[in-house]
Amino acid sequence: MQITYDPDRDILQIAFNQRDVDETARVSPNLILDYDEDGLIVGLELRHASKRVDNPMSFTFTVGDADVEKPQP
Repeated sequence: MQITYDPDRDILQIAFNQRDVDETARVSPNLILDYDEDGLIVGLELRHASKRVDNPMSFTFTVGDADVEKPQP
């Protein structure tokens, strides 16, 4: 997994693997998902990141239980 923040464009990108992007879909005005040729999500892009996360230049990686109690789509 690779996390990239471009402060000049205020874009945060997360690549889950190194597969080629075959299709891109805008999920909401500032959230874009990238898919491989099999339709699997390989990455995401968050635009105007500094307005949506506490600090796009810092992150914490945690291994533990997922929050399964949050609202589901």
